[in-house]
Amino acid sequence: MLALDQVSKAFGRVRVADRLSLSVGDGEAVGIVGPNGAGKSSLFSIISGDLAPDAGNVVLGGQSVTRLGAAARCRLGIGRTYQVPRPFEHMSVYENVLVAAEQGGRPRLASLVDAAGGPAALGASGRLRKAEARERAMAVLDETGLLPAANRAAGRLTLLDRKRLELARALATAPRLLLLDEVAGGLSDPEVDELVAIVSARHAEGVTIVWVEHVVHALTRTVDRLLCLAGGAFIADGAPDEVLASPAVREVYLGVEPELATESESVALAESVAVSESTGVADSTGVAESGAAHRTPAEPEATP
Repeated sequence: MLALDQVSKAFGRVRVADRLSLSVGDGEAVGIVGPNGAGKSSLFSIISGDLAPDAGNVVLGGQSVTRLGAAARCRLGIGRTYQVPRPFEHMSVYENVLVAAEQGGRPRLASLVDAAGGPAALGASGRLRKAEARERAMAVLDETGLLPAANRAAGRLTLLDRKRLELARALATAPRLLLLDEVAGGLSDPEVDELVAIVSARHAEGVTIVWVEHVVHALTRTVDRLLCLAGGAFIADGAPDEVLASPAVREVYLGVEPELATESESVALAESVAVSESTGVADSTGVAESGAAHRTPAEPEATP
């Protein structure tokens, strides 16, 4: 599904990716942990097309996408969330998800390579037809528990619902590869449970998951493989229990063993990460490049 081949990226003297190589199989669920500043969000930006690597290749479904931008990669099947949700705050929840479905959406059974899908699902522009996009948006709102808030302005949402909306916009593109960046940060344990259930359901459908997270108990319930990134390099790769027990991982992970149980510790750590590692990116679907972020959509024909 995904391969990184000797990928490097530096900002001045700071190397956030140092000849990284990674292979993620189709339908696999992989978690990534690491200290602040390890390069986790930058790695996601390289995979999703927000950030160009200095060297190396990004391969999706056997096809190099290194030279493609975020919008093109989104339509090839990469969906991404960001640490700090940045919805279109003056648009409704429904409209936020509809933009993702219309501008970045692809048929759920479409090929990764051609991303064109069947003629019944796509319009002349190669995007979902309006009726298909509306149906997709409503289904995703229901899936993520946002249907009751569909007509609410996104800027008025609680933290949990903002996290849900961030995930919903990514899911509305029907990704084959879903990149989750700190989606559990700041949530209570019951809220994390709801999030894990949504992610696990999509994984059960065959969606490949790569999840960066400091709330490690969420990862261990979802992924079968865990990596630790530090200093722009992977220092551990294996079963979650083995990686978390590694002395090297414990040493670099902020000098503190990754939390496995308490809500208060997970909230404090996740909030510190959200502040220090925020990317400030405004759109989780890769569609801002197409100009969709600057238009005001019409009211939906059928409201929930």
